[in-house]
Amino acid sequence: MSVDRTEKPDLSKKPDSSRRVNPWGKLDPSKKLDVREILRDLQNYRPRRNGWTWRKRVPDNAVGPFRYKETSEPLERSVPLPAAKYFGGIDPQPDYVITTEIASGRFEDDIRRMRMAAWHGADHMMVIRTTGQSHIDGLLEGTPEGVGGIPITRKQLRATRKALDLIEDEVGRPINFHSYVSGVAGPEIAVLFAEEGVNGAHQDPQYNVLYRNVNMQRSFVDAAVAKAIMAEFGMLQIDGAHNANATAREAWKVMPELLVQHAINCAFSRAVGMDPGKIALSSVPPTAPPAPAMSYDLPYAVAVRWLFSDYKIRAQQNTRYIESDAREATVTHTINLVLSRLTSADVQSTITPDEGRNVPWHYNNLAAVDTAKQALLAVDGLKDMLEVRKDGPVGGTVRDLAERAVLYLEEVKEKGYFQAVADGMFVDSGFYPERHGDGIRRDPNGGIGYGSIVLREPDYFAPVCNHFGYQDPARVRERPCDEIDGCTFCAPQKIVYIDELDPQDNVENRLAGAAEDMGEGNIKPEVQWAGDGYITLTMFIPEAERVAEYAALEIAKRLNLENPEVIHKGIAHPAEGTLVEVKAVVPFAIARDSLKIPDKPSILSAEEIREDVQRTPLKVVCATVGEDEHSVGMREIIDIKHGGIEGFGIKATYLGTSVPVDKVVNAAIEEDADAILISTIISHADIHRKNMERLAQLCEEKGVRQKFILVGGGTQVTNDLAVQAGLDAGFGRGTKGIHVASFLVKRRRELRGTESPP
Repeated sequence: MSVDRTEKPDLSKKPDSSRRVNPWGKLDPSKKLDVREILRDLQNYRPRRNGWTWRKRVPDNAVGPFRYKETSEPLERSVPLPAAKYFGGIDPQPDYVITTEIASGRFEDDIRRMRMAAWHGADHMMVIRTTGQSHIDGLLEGTPEGVGGIPITRKQLRATRKALDLIEDEVGRPINFHSYVSGVAGPEIAVLFAEEGVNGAHQDPQYNVLYRNVNMQRSFVDAAVAKAIMAEFGMLQIDGAHNANATAREAWKVMPELLVQHAINCAFSRAVGMDPGKIALSSVPPTAPPAPAMSYDLPYAVAVRWLFSDYKIRAQQNTRYIESDAREATVTHTINLVLSRLTSADVQSTITPDEGRNVPWHYNNLAAVDTAKQALLAVDGLKDMLEVRKDGPVGGTVRDLAERAVLYLEEVKEKGYFQAVADGMFVDSGFYPERHGDGIRRDPNGGIGYGSIVLREPDYFAPVCNHFGYQDPARVRERPCDEIDGCTFCAPQKIVYIDELDPQDNVENRLAGAAEDMGEGNIKPEVQWAGDGYITLTMFIPEAERVAEYAALEIAKRLNLENPEVIHKGIAHPAEGTLVEVKAVVPFAIARDSLKIPDKPSILSAEEIREDVQRTPLKVVCATVGEDEHSVGMREIIDIKHGGIEGFGIKATYLGTSVPVDKVVNAAIEEDADAILISTIISHADIHRKNMERLAQLCEEKGVRQKFILVGGGTQVTNDLAVQAGLDAGFGRGTKGIHVASFLVKRRRELRGTESPP
C-alpha cells in the first residue's frame, strides 16, 4: 500500500461526505492490505463522512448482453460471479445494500475480510460485538481480542473506518460500517460511533431488556440518548425484533409478537426524533427446513411491509435452526432472497453455515455475498412477472397476522410495557393469543443497571450537542457546547485517542506473533486469522455416522494434521455411509521461493493467428471420445459463433460424440491433419486420463506421433495431466477458441524450429 503523507486532513472540521480524495493514500489492488500501514498515524485520522449511504439505483440497465430492472451503479473493481467470464466478465450489482457479518474476534483480520467482501459486492460491513460487552458499563480502549466478535473500542473502530475509506476508493462505492449500540454503555457507544464515522447500528431497548436483562428504565432512557445521537449523524438504525426467532421454541409462532416489537421500537424512535427513512426493521422469515417456507414466510413478509410502509426493511435470515450443512444454508438463503424480491428490501443480509459450525471463516462470507448477488440478479424484475393475490390465502393470512398483532399491542398498552414483560408476554412460544408460559420474564425493579436512573433538576445543563431531554434554557446559547468552546462532535480535535492499554493482549503483539509463526517469505493456509494454518478436508466414509466421525479424525491425525475437529456430518444412509468435513491445522509453512510456478502461456493475437494460418493452412480432427455424449464444450472450441478455431481459418473436421479413440487417429491420418483434439467431460474411473493415454499410445503404435499435435480437453483436464498422459497440451474450464488456436500455431512453429512466423 502506497501512502502519500504530504497532505493532512483538517481535524477541526466535521467529515465531508462529498470528499473523494483520500489524504491517507490508496490501496494497490495487486498487493495485500498492510495492517501496520493502517495503524500508522492513526491518532490523526478522521473519518471523511458520517451517515448511511444507499446504493444509486439504475432501474433500467443494460449490462453486457442482458437488461436489468433492479440494479445499481457498477463497481470500479470487483470479482464477478464465476460464469461471468462467458459474458465478458460483467458484474452487475443488485439494487439492495448487501450485508456481510464479520465475527473473527480480531479487527486486523476483519478488515482484510472486508476488503475481500467489498470486491464481491458487499457494502454493509456488520461487525459482531464481543460476547458480554452488553454488560460492560463503559468504553474499552486498545484492541483486545474478542470471543464471538470484537470488542468495540476507539482504536478498533478508527482503524476499520480508515481501512474502509481506502477500500471504498478501491472498489468505487461507499461502504457502510455497522455495529451495536446496546448494553449499559449504549449512550457512550453511540457517541463513540458518531465520532468515529460508524454509519449504522442496531439499537432497540427491547434487546437490552429481553435478551441482556438490562433494567427496563435504564434501557429506554439510554436508548433515547443513543437514538438522538444516531438521528443527528444520519445513522441507519436496525431493530432487534428478530432475536425473538432465535429464542422462541417454535419461531413461526411469534410472528404477531415480532410485529409488536417492531411497532414499539419504531414508535419510540420516532418520538425521539429519528427520520423514518433511517429506521430499518430486521425482518426475518420465521421458518426453517423442511417447513413449507413460502406459505408461512410470504404472508409474514407482506404483513411487515404493509404495516410498516414508512420504514426501511433489512431482510435477514432465520438462523434459529441452522445446522452445519453448507448446502442447506445456501438453499435457505436463496429462498429468502426470492422472498425479498417478491416483496421488497432495502438492506439484504446474508447467511452462512458459520452459525451452525461456530467457525467464522472468510470464504463463507464471500460465498454468501455471491449467493445474494446471484439470486437477486436471477429474479430481477420478478414482481413485474408475478402478483401476490390479496384475495387468496396470502391476503387472509396477512389480515389474520395484523389482527393478532393489533390485539397483542392493545393488551401490552393496557398492561404497560414493563408489566407485560414482567408477565412473560414476550417470546412466549404460543401463537397469540395462545400462551405456553415460557416467555422471558424481567423484573422492572431489577436487572443490570437498576437504580441508576435519576430525575434531572430544573437547572440541569450538559454542555454537549444532541443531548436528549431538557436543558436549563438560561445557559443554552446557539449550541449547548458553546460553553466549552465545542464538544467532540463540533470540535473533533478534542477527542482523546488512547492507544493500547494491555501490554499482552493488543494488535501489535498479535501482528508480531503472526509474522513470527509464518516466517518471512512463507505461506500458510488460513480461514479465520492471518496464517492460522487451518484447512478443511471433505471425505466420504462408507460407515455409519459414529464410526465415520472417528475414522475421519484418525485419517486427519495420520496425515499429521493438528487439532482435527469434525465440523459437519451428512448422512447418506444410516448404514451405507457418511460425508464428513474435518477442520485441522497444517503444521508447516511453504516457502514462497521454493514454489516452481511455470510461466503463464502467452496468447498470440487474433491477427497473428489468422496471418499464420493463411500462410500455412492448418487442419485438425476433433471428437468427443469414449462413451461421452457431451458435445457443447467441443463445439464452443470449434464453432465460429462461439469464437472458435474456425474463426481463425483453421479447418476443423468434427467426428461427433462417443467416438472410439482409434477412429479419431485413423481419421486424422486420412485427412492429413496437423492436430487431433479430443474432449472428455466425463471423468468417472479416471476415464479422461485413460482416453488421453490411449490417444498418445495409438499414435506411437501407428508411427504418427511426430506428425500430429495432440490436445486434450474437458472440465477435469489440466495441462499437466495431459502432458503426463503423453499429449502436447491440455485445456480445462474457461478455455476459449483463441487459447487452443494460439497453442496450435505456436506448437507448429516449435516443431518446425521457428518461434516466429515464417
